[in-house]
Amino acid sequence: MSEVVVVVVALHPDDETLGCGGALLKHKDNGDEVHWLICTEVKKNDGFSEQTVENRNYEIDKVADLYGFNSVVRLGLSTMKVDEYSVSELVSLVSKVFSDLKPTTLYLPFKGDVHSDHRYMFSALYSCTKVFRYPYVKQIYMMETLSETEFALSTKEDSFIPNVFIDISKYLSRKKEIMRIYESELGKHPFPRSERNIEALAILRGATAGCEYAESFMLLKYIK
Repeated sequence: MSEVVVVVVALHPDDETLGCGGALLKHKDNGDEVHWLICTEVKKNDGFSEQTVENRNYEIDKVADLYGFNSVVRLGLSTMKVDEYSVSELVSLVSKVFSDLKPTTLYLPFKGDVHSDHRYMFSALYSCTKVFRYPYVKQIYMMETLSETEFALSTKEDSFIPNVFIDISKYLSRKKEIMRIYESELGKHPFPRSERNIEALAILRGATAGCEYAESFMLLKYIK
């Protein structure tokens, strides 16, 4: 069993790739265990067509295969309706997943992301990192997710200020390849979720980190 057990939390499929796709590929190359926790899904009961549901399930299967995730866990919450669930209900769902997987490393959405699903779910996720209940959690990072994080309020309390950088120079092309699976989520520049913008952000973060391409994160906890 790997000493490093990673859980990346995606409120919506594609968050994992936009936020830390390169880091996840690097973890896999290092022999780490990597699990994908998908919080929401599109449902026919919520007005999505059967074709949309089928397409999304295909995308998830394809993306999971390309990353080689050790497991994919789906909470099955209704997309864009996370705030309709009680916090206690969300905490219970997340707690069970964490208790089963026992992650050492968590990649979470940024607490100030403009999407209400991200902000609301973050509270439940962070509640499941208390050291006396989840002692195996040693590292917690918040991700930078294009189209969500950069639209956070520009105040000291709500701005994404990265303090951890991961060199993904070897992995950017694969990250973009995986992102292409989400065909309906990509657009052309200046749409935020474009290949050009994904590369531009990686260049910017790489320049800060002294490498060609990087992903950046905010460190919330590190226990050594």
